[in-house]
Amino acid sequence: MSDVEQYIEGRKRRSRKFADNFESGYEAFEFSVMLREARERAGITQEMIARKLRTKKSAISRIENHAEDIRLSTLGKYAKALGMKLRVRLVS
Repeated sequence: MSDVEQYIEGRKRRSRKFADNFESGYEAFEFSVMLREARERAGITQEMIARKLRTKKSAISRIENHAEDIRLSTLGKYAKALGMKLRVRLVS
């Protein structure tokens, strides 16, 4: 385990609030990486997807870097622009 991982685990043990915030933040980070990777696999640039969504490249960058606050309708349009469909699941 790296020093960073040890630090994070220690903070999680000491602070429930830190643990909760870290987990939700990490999930948003993972989601944003998934969006970016899907776009790159499709061979589409941020500028190209912005044109398809009739928005600016900076808006696509925000979506891909701050995925914790995105409307489902926007995600659906993003997926469609990649030639994909959005599927949402609830898991326990």
